[in-house]
Amino acid sequence: MTGVPEAVADAHRREWAAVLAATVRVTRDLDLAEECVQEAYADALTAWERGGVPARPAAWLTTAARHNALDALRRAGTLRAKLHLLVEPPGSGRPGRDDRLRLVFLCCHPALAAEAQIALTLRLVCGVSTADVARAFLVPEATMAARITRAKKKIAAAGIPFRLPGPAELPARLEAVLATVHLLFTTGHTAPTGAGLTRDDLARHALDLARVLHALLPAEPEVTGLLALLLAGHARRAARTGPDGRLIPLEEQDRTLWDRAAIAEADRLVVAALRAGPSHGPAHGLPGRYALQAAIAALHATAPSYAGTDWPQILTLYDTLLRVWPTPVVALNRAVAVAMARGPGEALAEVDRLERDGRLAAYPYLPAVRADLLRRLGRAGEAAVSYERALALTGNAAERAFLEARLAGTRKTGGTGSDHPSTVESVKTEEEEEASSGPEAPAVPRIPRRPPGVT
Repeated sequence: MTGVPEAVADAHRREWAAVLAATVRVTRDLDLAEECVQEAYADALTAWERGGVPARPAAWLTTAARHNALDALRRAGTLRAKLHLLVEPPGSGRPGRDDRLRLVFLCCHPALAAEAQIALTLRLVCGVSTADVARAFLVPEATMAARITRAKKKIAAAGIPFRLPGPAELPARLEAVLATVHLLFTTGHTAPTGAGLTRDDLARHALDLARVLHALLPAEPEVTGLLALLLAGHARRAARTGPDGRLIPLEEQDRTLWDRAAIAEADRLVVAALRAGPSHGPAHGLPGRYALQAAIAALHATAPSYAGTDWPQILTLYDTLLRVWPTPVVALNRAVAVAMARGPGEALAEVDRLERDGRLAAYPYLPAVRADLLRRLGRAGEAAVSYERALALTGNAAERAFLEARLAGTRKTGGTGSDHPSTVESVKTEEEEEASSGPEAPAVPRIPRRPPGVT
């Protein structure tokens, strides 16, 4: 039998966002709503000990939080103006789908900076403590608390409404939500700094958010595509590093460690996303960028072996992705597929064009990919220079160790022209933003823009 503390913790994990969203609709004040919900969860610890865990914990918590809001509004003298918001039709005790969607869209409103969107989403939608959000951003708790407070004040000062976007604005607003969730995942999938390759806590929060969005918007193909993309990437987590934390390239990973159930679910979702039809974006008649990236990730994840990967099909998907999302980061990843399908020489020509373009000048994966192509072509001296450039731009310790080992091997062998593509396939992860914003963009400190991929 589940104890009360465990039941409350489970309700916090599953229902926090829904209860908070229903309370925000009443208070129209994020701080007040958060206080009321926190009190409701605290009250549950004692009330459930006396009367047992309710059959519908979310409904109990929502009612308690709304009662707290009623008391607070009465004390503040604003009850009359908001009384109609406290009146619900019969049977509506459980938080609704629209309330949770309103909260997600509020946290990801374009008036907020990207870092504020992620921080608010973690705190309000995921229920992550301010201290843990601060650790995710590698800043002191006081700094993060002030950042979240400023974001809440901006929402209030700007009069940002707690409502769902209308049909005309939904595509653009949904894109901001998906980008926020994706950015959160990629930050966890390959941490921009630190000793470990990954931050599994962030990746899990992003995956949970993607599941919530898919449950709320099951007919949106890009929401389905994002969930599939995250599942396919997260399914390989156990094989991406060794016991010592060493980065393991895709071709060396033990595929028996991959989560086959998650991969199968991702594969089904990819099919559903592609069958659902074109995205709402500018590339009419084509699938959206998340559906296409998920299709690429699923091909890697379902391949029987590295040698058995369908590189021509992956290249075809990258050709389509480049039409849907024409950024230099997508072009760089297409060059990786070119190298595998047609050889490193043709791919190097495309990478050199991207280097001359200049928009990826501060992007560590450009020199890393170039170094690997040069090594495979037997041009050891040039490869070493590119590895050194990649190292100068890389902050993650596991990635740095991998690049240092590759650099040392290149210097030792003098470049053998081997077709072993470790660097190309191990230094890239899922793409979350246009490369033109670059890793130097100040909006989200320590969270570089990364290409989609298969590490």
